[in-house]
Order: sequence, then structure tokens, then C-alpha cells
Amino acid sequence: MNGRNSWLLKIVVFLFALNSLSLFLYFISHSKTLTPTQTHHSRVNRLPLSDHTHHHQYRYSKPWPILPSYLPWSQTQTQPVPFRSCEAYFGNGFTRQVDLLKPTKNLSSFNPASWFRCSFSETLRSSVCEGGRIRMVPERVKMSIGGEILEDVIGRREEEELPEFQNGAFEVDGGDGEAKGLVTQEFLNEYVPRGEIGKHTMRELIGSIRVVPTTEFQCHEWIEEPTLLVTRFEYANVFHTFTDWYSAYVASRVTGLPRRPHVVFVDGHCRTQLEETWQALFSSLRYAKNFTGPVCFRHAILSPLGYETAWFKGLSEDINCEGASAPELWQHPDDKKTARLSEFGEMVRAAFGIPVHRHRNEKQASGLNILFVRREDYLAHPRHHDASVIIGAHGAGLTHIVSAMPKTVVLEIISSQYRRPHFALIAQWKGLEYHAINLEGSYASPSVVIDNLSRILRTLGC
Repeated sequence: MNGRNSWLLKIVVFLFALNSLSLFLYFISHSKTLTPTQTHHSRVNRLPLSDHTHHHQYRYSKPWPILPSYLPWSQTQTQPVPFRSCEAYFGNGFTRQVDLLKPTKNLSSFNPASWFRCSFSETLRSSVCEGGRIRMVPERVKMSIGGEILEDVIGRREEEELPEFQNGAFEVDGGDGEAKGLVTQEFLNEYVPRGEIGKHTMRELIGSIRVVPTTEFQCHEWIEEPTLLVTRFEYANVFHTFTDWYSAYVASRVTGLPRRPHVVFVDGHCRTQLEETWQALFSSLRYAKNFTGPVCFRHAILSPLGYETAWFKGLSEDINCEGASAPELWQHPDDKKTARLSEFGEMVRAAFGIPVHRHRNEKQASGLNILFVRREDYLAHPRHHDASVIIGAHGAGLTHIVSAMPKTVVLEIISSQYRRPHFALIAQWKGLEYHAINLEGSYASPSVVIDNLSRILRTLGC
């Protein structure tokens, strides 16, 4: 027995040592998730700790999921996408690059250089701007705190929730140079035009940025990981929030972020149920006014407003694009086809752990899955939309067809009092079969809806 016990003890000690070695190797191999993310700009490094600042280290930056409809976001200035092509409309056309601040030369090798640049899309007439060593001073942004529960802010005006930027609300480290504004009005007019947007918060944010000497660049907190700065408008509406999600996703992809960024809301809106999807899509979520002092970002990206996406442009411009599969476009590129909306829909599904690799609807034991979207308050969620047929009255809830499976059929009920092409366009850009019931008034007869549904089901073999 003594020999056997000795043998067992040796096995236990060996397994313990092996386990310890495995854990050591695991932490070594995963340490990059706890350090600054290297971007394609090769400008992001770690600053040494000082007596005057402390570093905020996010717990984890989520990896990008593998998406069946993904195509590379690799356009360059030397190979720009055609003007008003589908790729350009759906975000892969930010190719006209302007360097407003090139990396400073006087910082030590242990410190990263500061920089700022904007990439402009001729088609969307907007820019994705980004920079390194960006300082936000919350006290110079006039707006409500944000993130409160709805019951606590009932009656608060929207004007109080949208930001007003004082000069120097954002700053960039200028090394030994003198303090000055980063941009001119001429630059803003050309690269961040106001267009038809009454209050263009991203334009105003960029206009507030000052380049300041390093001696004035003091931070209460450092954020190492790439961070999106986002301003929302109609934040409680699903359609408008989808445009914000999409714009943030595009900004992340065109800047080549290797992992999902963190998000800071530069607005003072209260908390809504839609923040669940913000948190699922990206690595973390904070409100600008929730910081207790000046905060510095190693890499900040300014997400364009949702109003500047193709989702909105399509309401006033003829975006002649059809949905297609990524393999088809990979083999046969076509300026009139896109897989970008399908890619984003899969991103939403993947963010919630919903399978994205099935490319056809499967009959269930009891028949096809038919989803009715009712125009009233309800808890919408992407997993509710794994349906063969989606029926709904015109309303923001139908935006969830972005996450529908490729062969889903959409039946929209449209009142004569409000006919807009939102969901017909999304279905077209997704490549979904779409039908509409255009009412003479605002009431839909059940028999008419049933007749239309019956015709659709017959085409599906039912």
C-alpha cells in the first residue's frame, strides 16, 4: 500500500505542476487582452504610471465574431470605391484621409505620439475621425448627467440631454507647441458638413478640440483600449437606435480595430432597455458625465451620427442596391449589390449568442415559424425574429428584420396616413422577399391580412 500511495502522490504532484504550468501559459498568452490594443495605425502604446494620473484598465475587449456575410473593410485612398456605389453607401467609402495632427516627435520612446485625423466619405458626406492622446473634460460639456432611470427624469427637455461643448471640452496633446484650435470652420464645412441636421453634435465636438502643450495635458484617468464616442438623438426609438448601432459598427470596422471597442455616450439621455444591445455589441458602456474628472483616451474614435447612414439617406436619395451573399460578391463584385446589412444583422445575432451560420429557413415540426410584430410597447429581442414570415404594421419594431434569416419573407401593413419606405428598403438591401398591404385608411381587415399571408405560405409550400 505504501508503494501505491507513493505512486499516487507522484501522479497528484505531476498533475498539479502540469496544471500550474498550463495556467501560467494561459495568462501569458492572454495578457494582450489586458494591455493596450495595437491598432493598424501602430500608434497605441502604454504610458508609464505617474503620480498625477491613474490608468483605468477595462476588464476585457470582446473579439469580433465570425460572420458568414463578412467581407474585408480594406478600401484605401489609392483604390477608392466608386462614388455612390453600394460599398460607399454602406460605409466602406471613408477613403479621403486628412491628417490634422501628425504624430508628435518630442515624446520619449516610452510614450505614444498624439495624432488626429479624419476619413471622409464623398458618398455619405460625413467623416469618421479618430485620434491618440485625446483628453475629455466633462465639466466643459453642458448637459444632464445621463444614465438615470426614466421615472427620475420625466419632464426633462431633450435640449438638456444633448451636449453643448465649450471651447476645450476635448483636447489633444500638442507636445511643446502652443495652444491652438485643432480645426477651422472651412475644414468643418468641407469634411463635417452640417447638411440638414439642425444640431450636429459630432461637428460641434470636433470644433471644440484644442491642441494644448503637454504641460497642460493632465488626466484624472487614462483609458487604454480604443473607445467610440457616440451621441444619440432619438435614443428610445428602435429604428433610430439601429442607425446608431450601425454607424458605430462601421466606424469600428473602417478604422481597423482588431477587437470590439468600448463606448462612451457623449449625451445625457436616460437609461433605456436598448442599452442591452449596446452592451452586447461592444465591449463596455459608460456615460461621459459619469467620469469624475478629465479622462484621457489612448485611442478615441468619433462615430458619425445615425442620420448620416444609408438608412436615412435612402429616405431622400435613390440608393439602387440589392442584397447579395458575401460569397457571390467575393467572386463577382458588383457596385449595385451589398452584403453589409446582412453582415450587421449577423453581428447583432452573434452578440446575443444566436447562431448565424444557417442560411436557410428550416420547417419546424409544427410548420413554419410566423412572427407578428404588434405596434405597441413590447420587449423586442433579436432571437424573436428567427422566423419564416414576419408580419407587422409600419413601425420601428420592424427594424429587427435586419437580423432576419436570408430567406425570411416580410409582410408590412402600411397606413395611408403614413407611407414611408424604411422597411421596404431594408428588405431590399438585405435581399429579403417583401410584400406590402397598402391600406386605404388606418384599419387593416383581418381577412385581408390572412389572404395575403395565405398566398405567401403557398409559395413556401404550405
